[in-house]
Amino acid sequence: MEADLVIRGGTVVDGTGRAGFEADVAVKDGRIAAIGPGLPRGREEISAKGRLVTPGFVDIHTHYDGQAVWDSHLAPSAIHGVTTAVMGNCGVGFAPVHPGQEMKLIELMEGVEDIPAPVLSQGLDFKWQSFAEYLAVLDAKPRDIDICALVPHAAVRVYVMGERALALENANQGDIAEMRRIVAEAVDAGAFGFSTSRTISHKTLAGDPTPTLRAQEEELSGIAEGLRAGGKGFLEFVSDFNQPDPATEFGLIRRIVERSGRPAVFSLTARHDRTEAWKELLALSNQAAAEGVPIRPVFPPRPIGILMGLLGSQNPFSGTPSYKAIAHLPLAERVAAMRDPAMRARILGEDRFSGSNFPLLTRLSFERMFPFGDPPNYAPPKETSIAAQAARERRTPEEVAYDMLLADEGNSFIFCALVNYFNYDLEPSRELLRHPNTIVGLSDGGAHVGFISDGSFPTFVLAYWGRERGLPVEELVRRQTSDTARAAGLADRGMLRVGMKADINVIDYDKLALERPGMLYDLPGGGRRLMQKARGYDATIVAGAITYRHGEATGALPGKLVRCAG
Repeated sequence: MEADLVIRGGTVVDGTGRAGFEADVAVKDGRIAAIGPGLPRGREEISAKGRLVTPGFVDIHTHYDGQAVWDSHLAPSAIHGVTTAVMGNCGVGFAPVHPGQEMKLIELMEGVEDIPAPVLSQGLDFKWQSFAEYLAVLDAKPRDIDICALVPHAAVRVYVMGERALALENANQGDIAEMRRIVAEAVDAGAFGFSTSRTISHKTLAGDPTPTLRAQEEELSGIAEGLRAGGKGFLEFVSDFNQPDPATEFGLIRRIVERSGRPAVFSLTARHDRTEAWKELLALSNQAAAEGVPIRPVFPPRPIGILMGLLGSQNPFSGTPSYKAIAHLPLAERVAAMRDPAMRARILGEDRFSGSNFPLLTRLSFERMFPFGDPPNYAPPKETSIAAQAARERRTPEEVAYDMLLADEGNSFIFCALVNYFNYDLEPSRELLRHPNTIVGLSDGGAHVGFISDGSFPTFVLAYWGRERGLPVEELVRRQTSDTARAAGLADRGMLRVGMKADINVIDYDKLALERPGMLYDLPGGGRRLMQKARGYDATIVAGAITYRHGEATGALPGKLVRCAG
């Protein structure tokens, strides 16, 4: 039978971790039909000589909950080889919802994931109440990648408890029973599991904490029973692991997993204030896995960092009265105003924090702020920091930062490493890549649209850790394909094998590189978002259809909502 598509003569890196081999890959009816040398011609062909042919990447930590409603193109993930994204992480999302509660969920998503409320208000019509109805809305829209959804704890808690949830009251037995029922119904309708947040950093812009912050173990265990009853789905946790120490909080997660029988993942980063905690959590998760308790940490492959600039939503002087007075101006006019010596003196002389709506700003240090550069540098040396440059030049760090913002006519960025860079190197990520129980991820694709651009993680993993640092490309591909697919509960993708879903990347490995992010103004209502493109993807294929050629969308929209099958 003639194949719909044949990818000819590439090096097949099949997602299992085994050595790459030269072969053709034939696709028929959205599935891989054959792999081997000298396959017959197909109706369409891609020459892949000298290229890697890999499965499409599966990203298990994204936030496309809003964008998937209004947008058929889920960039940035789709332009970085991702063909399946799991959204609904960190306990935030938009279903279930009672009429009149919509703004509560929007405000939380705005604060936690930096997606502006006006964008969400205009982009979401809330033609749903239950999670099943939300899935039906997602199911009706074609898109360029597949999506999977987790049930967000904050939405469930507010739906059941109303203002009591926002006041952080403990759930009573009736509340827990109702939340368990809602989660069980959502999983039965196709949700891939349940997510929750227990971190103080997740707040609305007004400073209100996430409604799930102080949820008791009884509540979390009761909800997890909803997954156990259905026999499918996983649990996703975000926590500070502070109360009172990492082992105590990890013990809570472990008990919930043991009682529910469902696997769990949690976000793991190397914090700058507690530089050894990540090692303790890694050891605890490795021990749990060895004892048959499936708890896996999800870690970032580079520093999680803010891009601060005049193009973005934040810069070091965003909170000063004088900058706020010109913040509405077009970029060129703002740059001209800031170059005026009188304006410069006023901004530099004002309190940077008092007028800021960005609480994290007070925790950002000039010791870990760097010029971002083009091409972007995610592992800058300590001596290139703003603090180090200021000391050499006998200037204040504020003066150096001010001048960096004006470089390249205001199009430059300052990279501020928040976590995973306490020793000015990427050794935590290298160490975590060595452990089979860890999962590489935390891209937050679709979120933090004004100051983080980590949807490019998949490209960084191959270009930096593979080509530049020499880690085996076969293992790095496995880490982002079959490993993440199995962690999410997806059995039909993540490997290039006959009968598997034909989600495929054709990659020019030698040319694979990240470009400097730019700003688009294409969100609902003209909202802005950072977009970082890549070079080196000859083609991305979803269900046998070519969705991207050389980084440009073809118009094909084969992506679907995937419902958890077990």
